[in-house]
Amino acid sequence: MTIPSPQSPQNPAPQNPAPQNPAPQNPAPQSAGSQLAGSQPAGPQPAGPRTPRSGGAGGGLARGVQRVTASALGPYQSAVVRIGFAATYLFFLLRELPHRHELYGPDSPWHWDLARQLTEGNRAFSVLMWTDSTVWFEAVYLLTLLSAAALMLGWRTRTMSVLFMVGVLSVQNRSIFMGDGGDNVVHLMAIYLMLTRCAQVWSLDARRAARNAHRAAEGLPPLRDIVGPVLWVPLGYVLVTATALGGLGGTWWLPALLWILWLSAAVWWIVDRYVPRSEFRTLLDVLANLTHNATLAVIMAEVCLIYATAGWYKIQGSRWQDGTALYYPLNLEYFTPWPALSDILGASGLMVMVLTYGTVIVQVAFPFTLFNRRVKNVLLVVMICEHAGIALLLGLPFFSMAMIAADAVFLPTAFLVWLGTRATLGRRRLLSRLPGRSRTPGKPGTPTRAVGPDGRSADGPARDGHGGTEEPRLQGGGGGHTLVG
Repeated sequence: MTIPSPQSPQNPAPQNPAPQNPAPQNPAPQSAGSQLAGSQPAGPQPAGPRTPRSGGAGGGLARGVQRVTASALGPYQSAVVRIGFAATYLFFLLRELPHRHELYGPDSPWHWDLARQLTEGNRAFSVLMWTDSTVWFEAVYLLTLLSAAALMLGWRTRTMSVLFMVGVLSVQNRSIFMGDGGDNVVHLMAIYLMLTRCAQVWSLDARRAARNAHRAAEGLPPLRDIVGPVLWVPLGYVLVTATALGGLGGTWWLPALLWILWLSAAVWWIVDRYVPRSEFRTLLDVLANLTHNATLAVIMAEVCLIYATAGWYKIQGSRWQDGTALYYPLNLEYFTPWPALSDILGASGLMVMVLTYGTVIVQVAFPFTLFNRRVKNVLLVVMICEHAGIALLLGLPFFSMAMIAADAVFLPTAFLVWLGTRATLGRRRLLSRLPGRSRTPGKPGTPTRAVGPDGRSADGPARDGHGGTEEPRLQGGGGGHTLVG
């Protein structure tokens, strides 16, 4: 039995993908959504005369409640956000690896005592403030780097997202004057990612869930999870110790959030192991979907707020009003990694004016175009190109990567599915050309066709018609909603 591919935008009714998935560890979350929504039957409706709609507003509300409770929306968008921000901070830490001691470590001009005084005053969180030991700094830096890599790959995503958030807050709050603006976005998104189900597709967790679903289809029990407790038990000990010693900062929300995440992970593991088909397991799915969808809406609102405030503040500046604002950074040595290219662009008054006014127009207009997909997609391409230009012309690659990763929450699902399919086919072609790969017997030089878990060829067109195969979805989220495509 095959694992169902994620719904595409051409295939409506994303709220009912579960009937094709017999995985016992995910016992039809749609049923809980139906109970909350009223009487929304799952599966296709039989042909016949339609029941007249009575109380259209109530029916629309019921369908909306079912949609946000029965599935985690935007699985591809949240996966791209996860990969984008984890990769951004991973590459940043790797680039600054030779200079880590001068930026955030014991040799920093912003000495540990100064950082200690600041964090005590603003009640910021940083595990680097627990001690000024060089060994402790190296351990935290390495742990942050490894958690970013694991989060990018989607390995034990919930645990790695918590460690990633702790590492990001600790490193950034150690030396708050180090950053180019993109660090603020990474700071916020690291907190949001903990609350999302961002490993539904394009992750190692999704592959593990697919293997368990395949075993369930064959009547076998799911693989025993040992890594989860091994990770969470030591983290619980650290959490208890840090809470008792007051090492989680002076704000109340961070310790509360960390405790909720740790306890919920323990409850989830126990329920999933001993009563996977219970109503309480379904309730956990509903709560997780609600949290994911609410956080995804917050991320979209955050991106709109960033562009709206940036655009309206630019309008108030005299240099942005007369169309010359871009000229000045192009002539500053600090922002000219390619002096010749900056000189060519800065020498054209028309180009400077067009880019200056275009930046303001796009940033101000973008939040108002979200409910028109075509206009939104056009402006999204323009903004991504704008950030790529900032990375190239002004030498701010990590700021641009962070903003492009934030913009990805609005990318159309159809484009992301197509992109994933192309990447999968490209990877297969690359691996087939490596020496030592198996070939079809009797036909030298012909790559062996990949075979799926059901014995069918995995190189053929997918069931949704996009071609290739796609990662399975853990919770059967829809193919995207109005804002994300």
